Amino acid sequence: MADPSGLARGLTQYGDRDYALYLRRSYARSMGYSPAMLARPIVGIADTGSGFNSCHRLVPELIEAVKRGVIAAGALPLPFPTISLGEVYLNPTSLYLRNLMAMDTEEMIRAQPMDAVVLIGGCDKTVPAQIMGAISAGVPAIQLVTGPMMTGRYGGERLGACTDCRRFWARFRAGEIDRAEIEGIENTLAVTAGTCAVMGTASTMAVISETLGMMLPGTAAIPAVHADRLRAAEATGTAAVDLARCKLAPAQVVTKRSIENALRVLLAIGGSTNAVLHLAAIAGRLGLEFPLERLNRFSDATPVLIDLKPTGEHYMEDFFAAGGVGAVLRELKPLLHLDCRAVTGETLAARLAEDAGFVDRRIIRTAGAPLQQQGGLVALFGSLAPRGAILKRAAADPNLFEREGRAVVFSSLEDVARRIDDPALDVAPDDFLILQNAGPASAAGMPEAGSLPIPAKLARAGVKDMVRISDARMSGTAYGTVVLHVAPDAASGGPLAKVRSGDRIRLSVKERKLDVLVDPAELARRPVPPPVMPARGYARLYHQHVLQADQGCDFDFLRGARA
Repeated sequence: MADPSGLARGLTQYGDRDYALYLRRSYARSMGYSPAMLARPIVGIADTGSGFNSCHRLVPELIEAVKRGVIAAGALPLPFPTISLGEVYLNPTSLYLRNLMAMDTEEMIRAQPMDAVVLIGGCDKTVPAQIMGAISAGVPAIQLVTGPMMTGRYGGERLGACTDCRRFWARFRAGEIDRAEIEGIENTLAVTAGTCAVMGTASTMAVISETLGMMLPGTAAIPAVHADRLRAAEATGTAAVDLARCKLAPAQVVTKRSIENALRVLLAIGGSTNAVLHLAAIAGRLGLEFPLERLNRFSDATPVLIDLKPTGEHYMEDFFAAGGVGAVLRELKPLLHLDCRAVTGETLAARLAEDAGFVDRRIIRTAGAPLQQQGGLVALFGSLAPRGAILKRAAADPNLFEREGRAVVFSSLEDVARRIDDPALDVAPDDFLILQNAGPASAAGMPEAGSLPIPAKLARAGVKDMVRISDARMSGTAYGTVVLHVAPDAASGGPLAKVRSGDRIRLSVKERKLDVLVDPAELARRPVPPPVMPARGYARLYHQHVLQADQGCDFDFLRGARA
């Protein structure tokens, strides 16, 4: 007997299947659908539009375009709402809520009758949450992103959120520009719907989704306001119907080999450090390990090809016009697993055999003449980070890669806010700024606070970068010599919790080392306060089950069986 499809999938439990289907059809008819429409396969459309998510402002328009494609291909489109995570609107952090969105997505896909689902996401944590949830739900799924915003203009300069946000805010803190100018800049940083205009986390995850095969080829970088974005939405709806018919599940698309391809591309685009967490979490849903040592092996052999902010000079709209993800994949072809297939059923080899079209080499370099010879990210290990830490070397100052420094320790984000600009702060340019208790197990929920501000008195003296180390994250739009994701984190009693101001820290990117130069016996004697467990709700669930950064900060009970 064939598996049920359409409205007959996953019937509500009344103890009588025929009654359940009869009742379901009767309620569906109340929405005005004809019997012919109700007999079609169903494509669900995850609606993440929200007044608290400006990146998703055009989701209603995308849904209508997807519906056109679904109906034209002979199925019934049914949108349904899920949690939406607007990065800058959430407290404490969007990563803290990523797993909740993944659970919501998974359960709504599983609970409702759909033969395939279109996942509409864009803002930083929405795309990984949707992929994680879809893998676990097991229903054929295809990703559609909202797309990046276009750049604005200020004083003859092109600006885009949010790398330029940080650049001008640093100048404001240093006293180089005044309040009136920073307010004028604020008005021109984000001028259209869409995700950040640079290769931040949102665009990084869009590129990774396309590389994984979860998205239609060529659609990751289309600007949010471009007509091609709507055409991509319509084509995605059509492709979802094909998925429903061939029953190609996400776990057949996202595999160990496609994840390795995605890691290669992440390194080549100088992408966000957040993507390391998300790829580890995605791998975990499949029961796969994501060893950081592999990141280093790949990084040593993968050049940075993309000249985009925050590691270069250009913006996502330029990347789209320059050739997009396809051009990057062609340059990396000798390093990729070409047998991986996408939601279209096409292998990567078949895709790359097609004509490349125009490629702007100012934006997308060749493998023979890259922007940088090695990948954008590197993992560090040592007595300060036994399970690893991450540095985005493509956005850092190489002059700071091999050095030893005195620790200036901040015990929390509140401590940073209280002391960082204190004229009496004992700090020098060669010191290492250390932030504790900002990791996944902390009350802060692993915020994008790892790129600590340069202390005001040093910024005013012209200091532009310092070594900064924490168990926090960094925005994909940020830059600087910032060591992140130190694991285990301070809140769970890792070595970072025991560092004191005045301790010596040694960083060596060449040796992939991060060490605290304190006698191990002395470190062992230093007390660590026990974590405080929230009393109720999602906060309690989160703190009871969240994994460390090297495992993607997913919940332990959501990982798949070991493959």
